[in-house]
Amino acid sequence: MGLTDIEVELSEEDRSVRDLAHKFAAEVLRPAGKILDRMADPADVIAKKSVLWDVFEKFRGLGLDALADDPALVGTPRLGRIQAMVSEELGWGDSGLAISLGVCGFPAFFARLLGRPELIERFAAPGNREIGCWAITEPNHGSDVLAFNQPFFESPQIRADCIATKDGDDYVIRGQKAAWVSNGTIATVATLFCTLDPAHGMRDGGVALVPLDLPGVTRGAPLDKLGQRALNQGEIFFDDVRIPAQYMVVGSDAYKTVAEMVLTMANASMGVTFVGVARAAFEHALAYAQERVQGGIPIVCHQAVKMKLFQMFRQTEAARALARRVFVYNSSQQPSLLEYSIASKTFCTQTAFDVAHTAVTIYGGNGLSREYPVEKLLRDARASLIEDGCNDILSLVAADKLC
Repeated sequence: MGLTDIEVELSEEDRSVRDLAHKFAAEVLRPAGKILDRMADPADVIAKKSVLWDVFEKFRGLGLDALADDPALVGTPRLGRIQAMVSEELGWGDSGLAISLGVCGFPAFFARLLGRPELIERFAAPGNREIGCWAITEPNHGSDVLAFNQPFFESPQIRADCIATKDGDDYVIRGQKAAWVSNGTIATVATLFCTLDPAHGMRDGGVALVPLDLPGVTRGAPLDKLGQRALNQGEIFFDDVRIPAQYMVVGSDAYKTVAEMVLTMANASMGVTFVGVARAAFEHALAYAQERVQGGIPIVCHQAVKMKLFQMFRQTEAARALARRVFVYNSSQQPSLLEYSIASKTFCTQTAFDVAHTAVTIYGGNGLSREYPVEKLLRDARASLIEDGCNDILSLVAADKLC
């Protein structure tokens, strides 16, 4: 959609899905994101009468999250292309809400991954209204929990903050996940990445599906942040929380492989989402430059502004090309090329930040005002350089994959 729309080989059905996502982003996500961003107290974002719940309800009504279950699309490049376009549109609308909606499906994904009927019935049945979260970050561990190929990952000197211990037919979970868990204070089910044997650092981990209404689960306050304020994040505490052994869906033997696969998917998704943020910043800047008059003419007529706009356009299109290629590949087969996904995530989030920064420059003093949209885009993009692994650490992980 918009001035950078040069899609080819799209069927009418594909275009209708993209247009539906764009309409939802324009009419629901942008207005809601603006309202939620301006709430001084992050607790108000998740209050009962918050517009946040309307966003969830309207998104469920679209049926876009059901695309991944369509037998005609599963495992095809077409599905990846459609999902990439949808993610870009949602990021264009509001990146924080896009991430919140995306992470909702984590528990259902893991339930389907194993193909166990009892897990599918509990966590991924049609009409399931669970709100999921990806609980991996810990108070004393951030991007290091994603650094699978770094020496410290298996160091016994590293002590996990959340440990699950086998007890008969159950696992007992003790510890805490950090305030950066997306959907942390509103999720009904956690996809919990935890440690099973702390003697080997982060290596011997597990992935559990944990209903968050169990005894012993408590939450912290919603996090008050610079950007992506519409994305609820907060701590989760586990005090002798007991789950059936079958809810531990990944054991230590497969943990590293599965964790790397999940990061590959998540980083690819971040890439396409923040192409949408870059596109939004570019489109806002272009429209403003065509309207704003300085020196007796619209500022778009000044060469310095023209050059900035073309650079923004070029950066956004380059990011889209990389993000789309990586996302389509990972959607059509088992995600395995982590270095490509990290390249997409780091390049596209940096592009979103750079393009939003230039947009603020083109707006001049107005760019600093909350009356205009670009300062929010700059704050939202800045958060993306840290989340799902900070770009510096991710780059080191990817570099070691290449060497």
